[in-house]
Amino acid sequence: MSRSFCLGLVWLALWGVSSLLYGADFSVPAVLIHPHVALDSLSRDELRAIFAMRRRTWPDGTPIQVFVLPDDHPLHRAFCKQVLNVYPHQLRRIWDRGVFSGTGQAPIEVSSVEEMQKRIAAVPGAIGYTDRIQQDASVKAITVR
Repeated sequence: MSRSFCLGLVWLALWGVSSLLYGADFSVPAVLIHPHVALDSLSRDELRAIFAMRRRTWPDGTPIQVFVLPDDHPLHRAFCKQVLNVYPHQLRRIWDRGVFSGTGQAPIEVSSVEEMQKRIAAVPGAIGYTDRIQQDASVKAITVR
């Protein structure tokens, strides 16, 4: 076997092992909102402003309530990197700065994807993310443009 072929096999094996160890899921997380929010899509910049707690109301004036998973949750890391294009620690720094300066608030942290979906369904103006979407109308998935 050629050397480059062997190196390719080693790289492929290491990539597979790291995916198993770190629970890598290469699907893009879906953004969920409360079904009464009259939007079907948001730009990446609008979404980043919402999750950075800079945008606080929807176009109709309803307050936005942001829900997130813990910083070390694999889905939170995937959402930050793949959807918002920021690292989780950068987002945490923004939240902490707002809280400690008294000019903002942090999002509400939930412990699981199931709790995230329940809270989004129950709170008007809520937004969050998931790796799976319920088949009922209790939450609405939107596209990121």
